[in-house]
Amino acid sequence: MRLDDERESSNVEDRRGESYGGGGGGGFPIGGGGLGVGGVILALVASYFLGINPSTLLNLLSERAPPAQHAPAASHKPPAGDPMAKFVSKVLADTEDTWHEIFRRNGRNYVEPKLVLFSGATPTACGTGKSAMGPFYCPGDQKVYIDLAFYRDLRERFHAPGEFAEAYVIAHEVGHHVQNLLGISSKVHAAQQHARSRAEANALSVRLELQADCFAGVWGHRAEHIGHRLEPGEVEQALTAAAAIGDDRLQREARGTVVPESFTHGTSAQRVRWFKRGMESGDLRTCDTFQSAQL
Repeated sequence: MRLDDERESSNVEDRRGESYGGGGGGGFPIGGGGLGVGGVILALVASYFLGINPSTLLNLLSERAPPAQHAPAASHKPPAGDPMAKFVSKVLADTEDTWHEIFRRNGRNYVEPKLVLFSGATPTACGTGKSAMGPFYCPGDQKVYIDLAFYRDLRERFHAPGEFAEAYVIAHEVGHHVQNLLGISSKVHAAQQHARSRAEANALSVRLELQADCFAGVWGHRAEHIGHRLEPGEVEQALTAAAAIGDDRLQREARGTVVPESFTHGTSAQRVRWFKRGMESGDLRTCDTFQSAQL
């Protein structure tokens, strides 16, 4: 990506190296709900990449737990000589420019999210964030959380290398922030509380995730056609990443079988399709997954 001359966002918090045990109420709300180990593994696999906090998924599978208590975390800027932190900071700045423009055109103000870099575990308004969760967005504090070691998994486990694939991770989570600002997330979560079955609640989660993919594509459209940030072949990097983390592929690799009723993020084909839709149109209006008859 051509980001050398671009600005860095001021909204990056660096918590790497801080010790946080996460005891005393943090972590997943597993106790008391009768949720087995298989359910925990499924939630982790489904939300390992580009998803919402796995605690949200686990709450759909078990009784809701009391809000987690967490200690305040210190806020530090990343060191100037850290190339990976600089990269994600520039990507975040580019998403800020994109969404400020889109919101302004629609008569709204865009509130910028924070991006938190952490290692191991960190307190969030959604409970304890852990590296094993993969990147996630917490609506309670409007922050995106990522352990940059995840990018190694992106290359080695998911076989999806490249800067645009890495940028797609950030853009997807920022897409969840946009959903939060527009009131979409709260409506979906309210509907999930009244769902008649887990499968119905999961289906709503799929539509939410695919819309975040499409929103990431809207940013990608601007990066390619307006900012001219992309090198030849980089769009394919993001498409490879989207295909690598579909529910069907992850379940098949993890357990040898596929259970569509348990999908929470969409199939590989669906994730690619909705990212491409946003990427090709650059239009927020094309991302209404909730009114689409075919995902």
